[in-house]
Amino acid sequence: MDNPFMARAIQLSVENVNAGGGPFGAVVVKGGAIIAEGVNRVTASRDPTAHAEISAIRAACAKLGAFELKDCDLYTSCEPCPMCLGAIYWARPAHVYFANLAADAARVGFDDAFIYREIAQPLARREIPMIQMMREEALEAFRAWDEKPNKVPY
Repeated sequence: MDNPFMARAIQLSVENVNAGGGPFGAVVVKGGAIIAEGVNRVTASRDPTAHAEISAIRAACAKLGAFELKDCDLYTSCEPCPMCLGAIYWARPAHVYFANLAADAARVGFDDAFIYREIAQPLARREIPMIQMMREEALEAFRAWDEKPNKVPY
């Protein structure tokens, strides 16, 4: 089934490869119109978080003046990686549509399986050491947040 929004995400991914970027594109749709687009700009911007989905989410939230994508749909050329999946859940779109599978991405060198394995590991067994420190001092920020009467929950 052809879908113009997915077709645009795929077109962005191909154009980005041709421009020297990674093979990923994404669009955010609201009310039947594309409100934001994103492509993978990791190497171009030297930013490991500059994935297509995150770029599209950032642009859409800026356009909407909101930190949620309520009543929006995300179309992405590939099944989201763990980082993008986390961002998607925080952004709360209504739906996520994807084309390529994570296994397809892994076959061309974008394998996120190790991240999923790492997440499942206890902190002490992760490849990158995760060392807790100064918890009591850090809890002050949570106490301040908990007691703040005019906070914006998210």
